[in-house]
Amino acid sequence: MALSDITVRMAKARDKQYKLSDAAGLHLLIKPNGNKYWRLKYRFAGKEKLLSIGLYPVIGLAEARERCLAAKKQLLENIDPSQSKKEERLKHLINTQNSLENIAVEWHNNKKQVWTEHHASNILRRLQADVFPALGSKAINDIKAPELLTVLRTIETRGAIDVAHRALQTCSQIFRYAVATGRAERDITGDLRGALKTRRKENYSHLKAKELPEFFEKLEQYNGELQTKLALKFLLFTFVRTGEVRGARWAEIDFEKKEWRIPPERMKMRDLHIVPLSEQALQILKKISLINSHTEHLFPNRNKPVTFISENTLLYAIYRMGYHSRKQFMDLELQLQLF
Repeated sequence: MALSDITVRMAKARDKQYKLSDAAGLHLLIKPNGNKYWRLKYRFAGKEKLLSIGLYPVIGLAEARERCLAAKKQLLENIDPSQSKKEERLKHLINTQNSLENIAVEWHNNKKQVWTEHHASNILRRLQADVFPALGSKAINDIKAPELLTVLRTIETRGAIDVAHRALQTCSQIFRYAVATGRAERDITGDLRGALKTRRKENYSHLKAKELPEFFEKLEQYNGELQTKLALKFLLFTFVRTGEVRGARWAEIDFEKKEWRIPPERMKMRDLHIVPLSEQALQILKKISLINSHTEHLFPNRNKPVTFISENTLLYAIYRMGYHSRKQFMDLELQLQLF
């Protein structure tokens, strides 16, 4: 006689395991600890076999019957349901191991050894925010170009066109890594060439040679914080990125050799960078030492002395000197927040 929901629900544990039969080989096995398991008895290739269907009440009676029917259809097609289940589990395990997120994290761990900590953190943060939620759990070889484009379009809708392009570049590197390690057939990002929006290219704002005297005069007249003024001057005489100037430490300065030795971990290319110091640069350093010789950094953050000034500090000083419109300044500030 076929089982009913109430019979299954009310079945109690006994000293020994026992089973309640339903129909077509389906039965419920009740263990002494009270656990209830759905099983299907069937024959394949002349041998009697058992298929585990699931644990009650996670799998109810109706669903157990549906799974039993699906197994019977496989038998009609000369497919062993137990072997098919093992193959599906193996496929799921492989897909999980070969998911976009797993491969991306593996790629990131390999690459971060040659990146700065800040750059490595940004790459992973963008993937976690924009790519993993939609595609992270999918096997990388199953991801199609239109699916990736949908993710990138979502980034575009925020107005973050440059971020979308960077995400595409990062995904391309991940796919190429997956191809090299035998877990993807091809880099699908090539199919998206030209699919993203592009910004109208504009030249970076810069000073012409004839404008430099006026800039130096305005810098001399700048009435903001002294260390900001000196940081801008030091930047002009060393020709490095603002990040290197802002993070400069006294331990990196060799006054005798007239050198500034920036360690690899603070450089984009992770190589030691030696900056020759001109007499003008050395004079600026002496002025800085009068106010900041007791700190680790040349240009410490006034609110958090263990850190250094922000890039916005320098940008705002230039803005106050009249070299950016309000809109240009806000655009630069937004880009810093995005990247």
